[in-house]
Amino acid sequence: MEERRRAILREVEEKGKVRVADLSRRFGCSEVTIRNDIRNMDAEGLLVRTHGGAVKLEKEMERKYSAESIYRNTERKKKIAACAYEFIEDRDTIIIDDASSSFYLAVHIRQHPEKRLAVVTNSLLVGNELAGVSHVELYMVGGHVGGHLAATMGDDALSNIELFHVDKGFIGIHSINFDVGLTSIATPQMQVKKAILKSAGETYVLADSSKFGGGYVSVICPMRDVYKIITDDEVSREYIRKAQQLEVPLVIAR
Repeated sequence: MEERRRAILREVEEKGKVRVADLSRRFGCSEVTIRNDIRNMDAEGLLVRTHGGAVKLEKEMERKYSAESIYRNTERKKKIAACAYEFIEDRDTIIIDDASSSFYLAVHIRQHPEKRLAVVTNSLLVGNELAGVSHVELYMVGGHVGGHLAATMGDDALSNIELFHVDKGFIGIHSINFDVGLTSIATPQMQVKKAILKSAGETYVLADSSKFGGGYVSVICPMRDVYKIITDDEVSREYIRKAQQLEVPLVIAR
């Protein structure tokens, strides 16, 4: 098994991308076996799993951006991004905010050309990932640039977001507090998220398991205002039970 996985990794490094069907024929094993190999190597951060195969891991990402939060809980955020992508349909119009979890959704979209999408974003990092991607029609929200993760915000950005009506919105949050709702610690980002809630037909919250509980400064909205909350499988059973009791639409990415 290890020898086969090393051979798969060499092929990905050499060719940039591989297909499950081709690897199955080459190694004389089932496609299920190859998919399991790819799934495990993706979890280990050795390659990136795609629909029907895998692509080379972009090691240069660590040198591309300086924001520390992008590289915190990365495997959890990748799982959440892959799960969120399953809720997106071909030809959807979506809006993505400037959260680090949202950034990984943009990366996942770039790596999966099977769905053609129109994407609106206020995040310069998301825009950088999706600019020039053939299967994405990209719209940038204008306004003053600020924040830890460079993004447009303020009155101009809010007015610009109001011009869009999209099928789905994807936002990150500071924390999830079952007593009050989705919370934020920064007013400009909070206002952007509220604007996205108004512009999107369905809003999905991307929140890794570290976001549950904790303090807050301001409330973005009650949890009933969002369509789904997507988290990773490290979320505690206590929070899962509480979500079930309160009928919070929690989706666990695995």
